[in-house]
Amino acid sequence: MKVVGRIISKGIAEGEVLMSKEPISFLGGVDAKTGIVVEKGHPLEDKSIAGKVLVFPRGKGSTVGSYVLYQLKKNGKAPAAIICTSAEIIVAAGAIIAEIPMLDRIEGDINALFKSGQRAFVNADKGYVEVF
Repeated sequence: MKVVGRIISKGIAEGEVLMSKEPISFLGGVDAKTGIVVEKGHPLEDKSIAGKVLVFPRGKGSTVGSYVLYQLKKNGKAPAAIICTSAEIIVAAGAIIAEIPMLDRIEGDINALFKSGQRAFVNADKGYVEVF
């Protein structure tokens, strides 16, 4: 299945989908050294986002979350790509400075299109994602 989205940060990546129906806070919610979600009670708690195609509705929390995404990239623990329903400035800026491919405004409901464990190919140069 191939769906189109809006390009936020260019690049191409492939990986396993890690899906959350809940927003993610990178500052305090994700350990920048390990890539593990540490936010208590979050559906992805104790899961690693490293190398994953991370799918979630939107970010939340402090603007420092952008820098956490950059730290994740520098530590080799960043997601391979990010797909959001609606990119807000914190996650968008973080993806851009960390050079993580990112799309938002995917045609269709991300909750119906994506499931954890699927493989996805993200082409954020051309604005689409293929799910296998």
